[in-house]
Amino acid sequence: MPWRSVAVLLSASMATACGALDADATGRDSAGDSEESDGAVPDASHRDEEHISDGGNASPSDARVPDSDDDTGPTFAQGPSHCAVTDTTVVCEHEVVAFRGGAVTRNVYYQTPLGEAPAAGWPAVVLYQGSLYGPSVTWGALDASFPHGGFYQGLLQAMLLDNGFTVIAPAAASELAWATNTGTYLVSTDHQFILALLDAILLEGRFGPVDAERLYATGISSGGYMTSRMAVTYPGVFSALAIQAGSYATCSGPVCVVPPSLPADHPPTLFLHGDADTTVPIDTARRYHSALEQGGFETAFLTEVGGEHAWNRDAPVEITDWFMHH
Repeated sequence: MPWRSVAVLLSASMATACGALDADATGRDSAGDSEESDGAVPDASHRDEEHISDGGNASPSDARVPDSDDDTGPTFAQGPSHCAVTDTTVVCEHEVVAFRGGAVTRNVYYQTPLGEAPAAGWPAVVLYQGSLYGPSVTWGALDASFPHGGFYQGLLQAMLLDNGFTVIAPAAASELAWATNTGTYLVSTDHQFILALLDAILLEGRFGPVDAERLYATGISSGGYMTSRMAVTYPGVFSALAIQAGSYATCSGPVCVVPPSLPADHPPTLFLHGDADTTVPIDTARRYHSALEQGGFETAFLTEVGGEHAWNRDAPVEITDWFMHH
């Protein structure tokens, strides 16, 4: 379905919220979280089996080119980069705008690829922060010492830009966490803010020319739950999702109930998780993944053996590849 304006969706959402607030489970991302479609034709054969990584050292230079297991997805010419990447550091040039959405103003960090945009606009990825580590730090200079594998988020941002994706990173309230699992999301400032942000991306061109048929979302932990929220509350908008160390929109750490009925147009969803994650246990993500499989939705699950509550080392390659094929 085509994206509709804030006024239309906010009115419909508020009507639902007044009836029952939100069908969310109660509780926030409080389980010790200390860190942080229409028009899309998915390749149903792409990564239909679970992949398990041993968490070995990934080479940032190798990670610059997505590792595609077929050649059916779109390809993008690569040229000079917005990002300086070494084996131990990554930093990307970026823009920051103070964006007002609903009753709040928050910073949005973004960058467009180098070169001339395609006629339809750039495909774009909305990247949702994890708890405590907002884009003011994750768009700075990142290195291997950054908590929760933040270095690999930096590599992901660099790789997406190099492969033709605009990257847009909105800040959560006070750069702390998203309200998706509070139980009252539809009356939260986050919901109003995201509605306005989607308007700005898809209707107003505020963040450069964007292909409305190729909008994606990813995030870690609180941002992973928020990524799921894109399927739950904003149907038909996103072509594919990638959830790192998170689960269904209303889950919270080990407290996780995945509803038996998922949105009919749930986007193809990639899960990435460490099997030693005690903040967001891997079984909660597996429940969501299994529900998608049982519902006939396209999904894949990538496990990092020994991985804790952090970005998988394979995340830059795998997420970029997932989006390029959807």
